[in-house]
Amino acid sequence: MSKKKNIYKKKGKVIKNLTRNIFKILNEDATKSYNYKQIAARMEIADTDGKTQILKKLTELTANQKIKETSRGKYKINIDRKYHIGVLDLTSNGNGYFISEDFEEDIFIPSVNLNKALHKDTVKVYTYNKRGSRKLEADVVEVLERAKKEFVGVLQLHKNFGFVVPDDPKMYADIFISQSKINKAQDGDKVVAKLTDWPDNSKNPFGRITQVLGKPGDHDTEIHSILLEYGLPYEFPSEVTAAAEKLPEEITPEEIAKRRDMRSDLTFTIDPKDAKDFDDALSFTKLNNGNYEIGIHIADVSHYVQPDTVLNDEAYNRATSVYLVDRVVPMLPEKLSNGVCSLRPNEEKLTFSAVFEMNEKAQIVNQWFGRTVTYSDKRFAYEEAQAIIENKNNIIPSDVSLTKEEYTVDETIVEAILKLDEFAKIMRKKRMKSGAISFDRVEVKFNLDEDKNPVGVFFKEAKDANKLIEEFMLLANKRVAEYIGFEKGKPSKNTFIYRVHDEPNLDKLEALKGIVNKFGYTINTQTTASISQSLNKLLTDVHGKAESNMVETLAIRSMSKAEYTTQNIGHYGLAFDYYSHFTSPIRRYPDVMTHRLLQHYLDGGKSPKAETYEEKCKHASQMEELAAKAERDSIKYMQVKYMQDHKDKEFEGVISGVTEWGIYVEIKENKCEGMVRIRDIKNDYYIFDEKQYAVVGQSTKHLYQLGDDVTVKVKHTDLERKHLDFTLIEE
Repeated sequence: MSKKKNIYKKKGKVIKNLTRNIFKILNEDATKSYNYKQIAARMEIADTDGKTQILKKLTELTANQKIKETSRGKYKINIDRKYHIGVLDLTSNGNGYFISEDFEEDIFIPSVNLNKALHKDTVKVYTYNKRGSRKLEADVVEVLERAKKEFVGVLQLHKNFGFVVPDDPKMYADIFISQSKINKAQDGDKVVAKLTDWPDNSKNPFGRITQVLGKPGDHDTEIHSILLEYGLPYEFPSEVTAAAEKLPEEITPEEIAKRRDMRSDLTFTIDPKDAKDFDDALSFTKLNNGNYEIGIHIADVSHYVQPDTVLNDEAYNRATSVYLVDRVVPMLPEKLSNGVCSLRPNEEKLTFSAVFEMNEKAQIVNQWFGRTVTYSDKRFAYEEAQAIIENKNNIIPSDVSLTKEEYTVDETIVEAILKLDEFAKIMRKKRMKSGAISFDRVEVKFNLDEDKNPVGVFFKEAKDANKLIEEFMLLANKRVAEYIGFEKGKPSKNTFIYRVHDEPNLDKLEALKGIVNKFGYTINTQTTASISQSLNKLLTDVHGKAESNMVETLAIRSMSKAEYTTQNIGHYGLAFDYYSHFTSPIRRYPDVMTHRLLQHYLDGGKSPKAETYEEKCKHASQMEELAAKAERDSIKYMQVKYMQDHKDKEFEGVISGVTEWGIYVEIKENKCEGMVRIRDIKNDYYIFDEKQYAVVGQSTKHLYQLGDDVTVKVKHTDLERKHLDFTLIEE
């Protein structure tokens, strides 16, 4: 039996996609009525809590006239209801899909029926059966809310007006700009245009230029364009910076008196060597009873960022720091992120801590949560900590650029790091045994010159030092979530911020299975345990192979997206029933909310309303997704920029994707991906074969198939579109 079914039977678990599942059952026979017990049985839900959730949802859907109550306690689909509200998802070819909980599947909307709706807009549609078919289609009848009103693009200036051609390929209409709203922009400038109107008789929306970014191709112009394309700011308003500058740096005796004083405990940080904001530190103390006290100390951002202040409002709006290739766009002003809150060495800091007493088997004997004051004795880069783990006899490895004097570390810290590494390996092994999935992906990094031009590409892989920090952060996040979410042997009703991750999509897993089979790998989708075990084996087997990046990317895409919510369903990828984000409040706003709620409960406070926090969770999840897209775009931009200087070189690559218009090739030595268009393959006429993940020559029957090795050269680079075109070197 799959884990999805088990989740429904587990008391206290929130039923995921409940509305869609109810509609799926009711839509199977629109003439039949069901009571809540029959629906529960169809969904294999046996416990009282699950049935209560179904009954509550049926009442809600009836009130919204989405379903009918035909007789007392019996429900059927409301077939008279043709109008629905949901979100438009546009494709790159101009057509769209209507996404709504009212339907199990997304509904096709042809481009001629979009009615000026844009990607991700909230829309009202009319649904109907396609002529001669039972398949539904939809027309947009009203745009209820624009998802986006500002677009980045290039101004094409005419005599008395201009058009902004958007960078976003899903924005299908250029924006008309009247002469009075050009805002001193010049022809060819990259600008930000805000939609002001879309007249009924115009095929183009009207707008005004709000910002001139610079000339296309200029480095800062393109990086700022990436941020603004996703509505992400790159500067702080002056009033926010001013508020941060007013914060006191000194810690008063009165504040210390309110906290647990842990300044005398051996404490250190382990971070990337170029890090400037240190969210977390570890402390280590040997106890007289033979156990160890290990503290996970987190910057107490919530002490400095108070509700109803400009600092809080700005942090909430940003929701996350954005990590681009050449810079970090922080959630908090530098005074906070790199100064007051950052756990820098040889400085006293206010912290929020999870403190665990652990025995030799890495089992937790006691735990404590609360506000502390700490002092970091040492700051390590990951490479330095790794050198200690690998070289217990204090020999400097060749890949660590340190002198003997710099490398020498106090024996007590060496002992602490080695013991923490030992515990981390025990905890990781236990996690893997419980069904956690290990995505230890190789990161693509760039060497940049003084002008931020990429002059080299290298790969960064997580080693023991990275995993040491990861395991203790996971431990703190898990234990904080359990402390609030699980009381007296059952789930509590306390409102809290959870980081959840649903089970993988079985259809996507089956598609992945078909792809990896061609490389000699397999995935067992029979049970939850077999899925996680076979995915871990796949990721281990593919590691270091030419196809590794492609397979790992496809595996990640088969997973559900992790998100923030007050409704706990557990974290599938980590194999945790309870999980929160507590350890990075300098760069994640949900962690700030977690700190506030945890302190509220520690002070004996009652549970606040979940609705308010649920809205904040949705906002944080959305902003996190936008930040991830911006980060990916910055990598693509740097890859294209790097390849501009390598147009004469031949590269070995692997086919990483196949479409009806071409094949995608990933270069093995630098992970840069580009396209070979079908029309540019001259040795035959090729047609896309979806079943074989290939393009097939009609005369020769030669295949270019997913995973094949090929040789390519750069044909064209487009920095603005962040796109590479390759020429295939044919045999």
